Amino acid sequence: MMMTHSAIRMRSQPCEGFAVLLNANAKQVNARVRRSLERVVAPRDLFFSRDAGEARAIADTVVSRRYETVFAGGGDGTFVGWVNYILDRAERRAEPVPRFGVLALGTGNAMAEVVGARPDEHMADLAAFASGEANHVRRLDLLTCEGRRTPFAGVGIDAAVLNDYCWLKDRLGDTALKGLASGVPGYALCSALRTVPRYLLERRPSYCEIVNVGRPAYRLDARGRQVGPAIGHGELLYAGSCMMAAASTVPFYGFGLRAFPFAESRPGMMQLRVVTQLSVPSFLWNLPRIWSGEFAHRNVLDFHVENV
Repeated sequence: MMMTHSAIRMRSQPCEGFAVLLNANAKQVNARVRRSLERVVAPRDLFFSRDAGEARAIADTVVSRRYETVFAGGGDGTFVGWVNYILDRAERRAEPVPRFGVLALGTGNAMAEVVGARPDEHMADLAAFASGEANHVRRLDLLTCEGRRTPFAGVGIDAAVLNDYCWLKDRLGDTALKGLASGVPGYALCSALRTVPRYLLERRPSYCEIVNVGRPAYRLDARGRQVGPAIGHGELLYAGSCMMAAASTVPFYGFGLRAFPFAESRPGMMQLRVVTQLSVPSFLWNLPRIWSGEFAHRNVLDFHVENV
């Protein structure tokens, strides 16, 4: 079950007090970054978590102190973890929900890409916020999957490709071959050498049935335009084999991969993308277009849905 969730507020207007929450295990959260942060953030407002227990305790403190804004530093997993810990506690206590900012200090910074945060500018972003220069605010829908809020979720080969890409970056990131481990070359290399061969040898396309259990849903064409009549509550969106079934409220899937180009075009709904079958040559040949969100194929089905 996946459904869109109430929006959260991102990168808001400046306020008197804000907190910075960091994943102490992230590679980019090193001694230099810590020293830089300490020049901008008061010690009592700077938090480092090493495990889930510490993160939960920090979330309790954040909610108790009623911070108006919190910045999460780390990758997408870190951001999602903080959002869930804090929102769960705020809702349970009927406390105000803070606004969230993103610092690109981890692996797979899809959320940072959405709000325009860059790894080399996190200190400038924080300093601008603290001084009152930053005043941009936006709302961001999340989806809920198995009780957990997240910007995207899915099953199939997409998750395998992303995991293998992280695996490749970890192993080549500090070597002379690091250029092969980023962007389109990195995805192509890990897909050709690791993901696709393993997927073909070990797995077959799964059978799935996807039913609309929310308000009317819409089938989309290659440009994100509605095709045909609305699909009503209880109607079948898709039934058959699939290599991937995933949904998102944001366009990016990490590392600049624009996997859901229509995710933000209909507020309150998420983009559902189903890939029924795609050959290895077709996948590799079209990887640049897949990366940019321009890829279209008869076996790639797109929908706008609220709840499935």
